[in-house]
Amino acid sequence: MQKSNSAVLLPNPIGALVIPDLPERRSALNPCYFSLVIPTYNEGRNIAAMLERLIPLLDDAYADRYEIIVVDDDSPDRTWELACAVAAVYPQVRVIRRQDERGLATAVIRGWQVAGGEVIGVIDGDLQHPPEVLLKLLDAVTAGADLAIGSRHVAGGGTSDWGFLRRLLSRGAQLLGLVIAPAIVGRVSDPMSGYFLLRRRVLSGIELNPKGYKISLEVLGRGRIDRIAEVGYVFQERVAGESKVTMQQYVDYIHHLLKLRSRGRVGRIRSVFPWGRFARFGLVGLSGVVVDMAVLYLLHEPASPLGLAWGLTRSKILASEVAILNNFVWNDRWTFRDLAGQQNTSGQWVKRFVKFNLVCLLGLGLNVMILNLLFNVFHINAYVANLLAIVLVTFWNFWINLKLNWRVTSDR
Repeated sequence: MQKSNSAVLLPNPIGALVIPDLPERRSALNPCYFSLVIPTYNEGRNIAAMLERLIPLLDDAYADRYEIIVVDDDSPDRTWELACAVAAVYPQVRVIRRQDERGLATAVIRGWQVAGGEVIGVIDGDLQHPPEVLLKLLDAVTAGADLAIGSRHVAGGGTSDWGFLRRLLSRGAQLLGLVIAPAIVGRVSDPMSGYFLLRRRVLSGIELNPKGYKISLEVLGRGRIDRIAEVGYVFQERVAGESKVTMQQYVDYIHHLLKLRSRGRVGRIRSVFPWGRFARFGLVGLSGVVVDMAVLYLLHEPASPLGLAWGLTRSKILASEVAILNNFVWNDRWTFRDLAGQQNTSGQWVKRFVKFNLVCLLGLGLNVMILNLLFNVFHINAYVANLLAIVLVTFWNFWINLKLNWRVTSDR
């Protein structure tokens, strides 16, 4: 006999967004190891199919040691009611219908508050996160990771059918995050992923204060995280329903980053700057200066062996591009060789080269801005200001290339 909706609905937690420790008595009575939260809003066309793929998968691997908690924001299409219909048949499915709160990030936290598992996680309810990757994430946590996060930007990851504009917006948002809060966003290759698992103790007892829908930023910024594992997954196109992404969510994203940055503390971050790799990047940059000067001389000077005597502007543009090509080749073969080896097709090489050019162009613009700021506003000697600008932009170019350019997304 199926249970009624009221019998399978859980009360919505209220008060501060704090995830409690797992009580010893509850742990003994309920051997639940893993709790997965699915936040939903108007996912009535997807939720049943999502649960039907998840339940057999987790049944085989964890039997009765898991639970799935659907947290619905009182969807007009009554997603919560459809989830209740599944929960009436499968006791491992639980449902929360939120009528007084809204927002993906807080929905996830409310689900974690009622969760009984030692490991907690989140997955979207629209089938864009392939459920089969869940077992790899669980394996990573079992192997010792505090946080196992699904990434589109590591081996095995990608996007199914994203156009240029969508890729540009995604990468632009990540680049902005690296500028505002590099110690948070730079910890993983896909900081805006909404598909991850973590040990409960990472967040227990910490008052959370998310903004918008990127719950992963809150976890990275406030959690007690030492070990992180990244698992590649291919982001799927939505089959049914509509995307929830709006311009307001981009504004919330920036606001959230600023909130995390202003705290001056981002959890127990032990990330170490890769000075060895940076030194190689710097040496390659010096070789580029030599190449730039040599090519400029050959093209511009009448007395050069080529005797072309081209105009300064045309000569400089070509000299700069040859220097960029020199730098890219050496960085690809030396500085970032280990990362480039994971993305070794000709198409991926071309993508990296194009992105490297764009990063250098952005760096040039930044160099000019910093130079003018130091010289015109702070009245620093022009040559000293130029040197400082070069140093700062070198760090910029290195960090952006490390976190974006040499982590090329593969379409699979």
